Amino acid sequence: MATLAQQLPLPRVPRAMAVRHLGPNWYATVMGTAIVANAGAALPLQVPGLRTACTALWALSLLMLLVLLAARALHWTLHRDQARAHLLDPAIAPFYGCLAMALVSVGGGAVVVGRDWMGPATAVTLGGVLFVAGTVIGLTVAVTIPYLMVVHHRVDSASPVWLLPVVAPMVSAALGPLLVPHLPPGQWQRTLLIGCYGMFGLSLLATLVVLPLVFGRLMTGGPLPLTLTPTLFLVLGPLGQSTTAASNLADAAPPGMPYAAGFAVLYGVPVMGFALMWLALAGAMVLRARRRGMGFAMTWWAFTFPVGTCVTGAEGLAQHTGLAALRWLAVVLYVLLVAAWLTAAVRTARGLVGGALLAAPPVPGPVTARTR
Repeated sequence: MATLAQQLPLPRVPRAMAVRHLGPNWYATVMGTAIVANAGAALPLQVPGLRTACTALWALSLLMLLVLLAARALHWTLHRDQARAHLLDPAIAPFYGCLAMALVSVGGGAVVVGRDWMGPATAVTLGGVLFVAGTVIGLTVAVTIPYLMVVHHRVDSASPVWLLPVVAPMVSAALGPLLVPHLPPGQWQRTLLIGCYGMFGLSLLATLVVLPLVFGRLMTGGPLPLTLTPTLFLVLGPLGQSTTAASNLADAAPPGMPYAAGFAVLYGVPVMGFALMWLALAGAMVLRARRRGMGFAMTWWAFTFPVGTCVTGAEGLAQHTGLAALRWLAVVLYVLLVAAWLTAAVRTARGLVGGALLAAPPVPGPVTARTR
């Protein structure tokens, strides 16, 4: 079974085959870059040049998205057999959720910081187009990938990547409220708001089904294989993103929904507490794997977007509670996010230049139940 664990070094890939093994997991690079811009713009600190840096990073994420969309279209055109194989591979198919999240994240960034570069009207239009496209794809993926997993995929144990298809609607729920003020008052605004609450519930309930399977896999099966250990950070995605969604929905709520702010705090504080516990657990597992020889792989991008959602979640809670402790939590998590992004970006660029990351993945050997 092919995996996304592309260890270095690998043989240089011929140029004619450059996109054959370009899987949907590459959209994680767009998500990870966009969240650095979006989270940085909302930090409760006045840092000179931070807004400009966030705008530049958002522009980079937009460029990366356009390049990847073209490359993936070429992948489907020239290597349809491989593309279909990816859909039938339980290790790769869940990453189609990254396409939806990349579109919505870049669209949200257009409204947050992109307006500084292209103007409010163009930014809102671009954000709306990407939001609609990403939401439609996200809802489709949230149904299609679980269907494929039930009907076609055969897996031995749960994986954190199972969360990717079901968390995509939560990203839409978190960033959709940014568009509410730009819609006509009345039915249009209320429809989008209620739709975001619906996606919030859809993703949350699906996460509550998948997360116990992942935790049970760790308790009964032991640590994940070394290269897959960073995927433990994916659990932070639905936790931080749902906290962000609750806060953003409260900000966009009309006067007739005064309870929205209270719900954001009552929901977000316990969930953020669990997220911090999981961050410590996953971090300890990563340090263990690193000591045992874990090398760079594209799974390292799991250190970026999920942590970024915790930053935005902490920022939202700080705004609704006024607690300085939550503001400093957001700052500390953002420093961790930037460090993770720099590490993943540099290592990815190095792997692209050398051709290793686009080579065919190695055929994995047998994996035992526990890693030592």
